[in-house]
Amino acid sequence: MPKEMSPKDFVLRARTDPQPILLDVREDWELAIARVAEAQHIPMGEVPSRLAELDPEREIVVMCRSGGRSATVARYLEQQGFGKVWNLAGGILAWSEQLDPSIAQY
Repeated sequence: MPKEMSPKDFVLRARTDPQPILLDVREDWELAIARVAEAQHIPMGEVPSRLAELDPEREIVVMCRSGGRSATVARYLEQQGFGKVWNLAGGILAWSEQLDPSIAQY
């Protein structure tokens, strides 16, 4: 099971240099409903073919709607040799609840 990070902890970590990558693995239609502006978007199904877009030396926090898909992707990244991977606990639903209620819940 990958390590988890809360949205609040992510915001605190994002103040460091280099900032962690927030990787959103939701589908395009989901981003149309709710998105975090600073997130890098790679849909879950495209992650294997787009690994070169991610820096294995950077801290990566994977996000989805509620945490299930992102945990799967985080495990996959760890298996591919990415050593600094986290799952965003509760996904964008938790982000909306804890940080930004203007982000729609769906």
